[in-house]
Amino acid sequence: MLERSKLTLKMSQEKTILIFTLLGAIILAFIVIPIANTIATQVILDADALIKTAKDVAVLKSIWLSIYAAFLATLIALILGVPLAYLLARRDFWGKGSIESIIDVPIVIPHTVAGIALLTVFGSHGLIGYPLSNYIGFVDALPGIVVAMLFVSVPFLINSAREGFESVDPRLENVARSLGASRWRAICKVTIPLASRHILVGAIMSWARAISEFGAVVIIAYYPMIASTLTYERFLSEGLSASRPVAVLLMVVCLLVFILLRTVSARWGRYDRD
Repeated sequence: MLERSKLTLKMSQEKTILIFTLLGAIILAFIVIPIANTIATQVILDADALIKTAKDVAVLKSIWLSIYAAFLATLIALILGVPLAYLLARRDFWGKGSIESIIDVPIVIPHTVAGIALLTVFGSHGLIGYPLSNYIGFVDALPGIVVAMLFVSVPFLINSAREGFESVDPRLENVARSLGASRWRAICKVTIPLASRHILVGAIMSWARAISEFGAVVIIAYYPMIASTLTYERFLSEGLSASRPVAVLLMVVCLLVFILLRTVSARWGRYDRD
């Protein structure tokens, strides 16, 4: 009787795993097929156009600008977002739930709407843009691209960093402080290193979201063109044959960078466990 129960349980578990595998395979195919089909179609039908695009100075500049602006947005998110994430993880205060909801708003609202909101603040007659107009320009300039990328991507870093800080036992900080360390030193030497993998994952997701942004960027800073706006511009002016090579090149570059960052993150995680 006991053996039969064990066999029934094992079969039920295997059935569950099989169902989960099939469902996972469907959604994975949903992601992979469009990407693989786009790349394969371009390579098979017009590899010369892809090679020509890879040598196009305008395309290379747009991809580099995308990577560079996304890096700046992520760096700013780290500097400003990690302290906020720490406060949300370690302190209970009035309005905390509202702040957490506000942080998630950029994920919810349409990004063209986000671009319009940013334009009203950072535009030449905006709340921030006007006082700074003699020193820094946001409209159709790199700072505008960074601001748009930062707005849509910073929630990913804050939320991931907060989860990392919440996973660190506060008593470890207290031990460090009891041994003479200041709060700042305890945070830098104990808490941040233990939460570093969550912070790294948040930074990776923030960078990925920033480099993929289009809607907010095209409103506040259509020029200079990043890769997404260049792809859109070429699609409108010359059609699929001109825009697809740019899209394929950006896919390949982002995929390689993302794999590299994920590999670093995974190795970091194994190091933490060891």
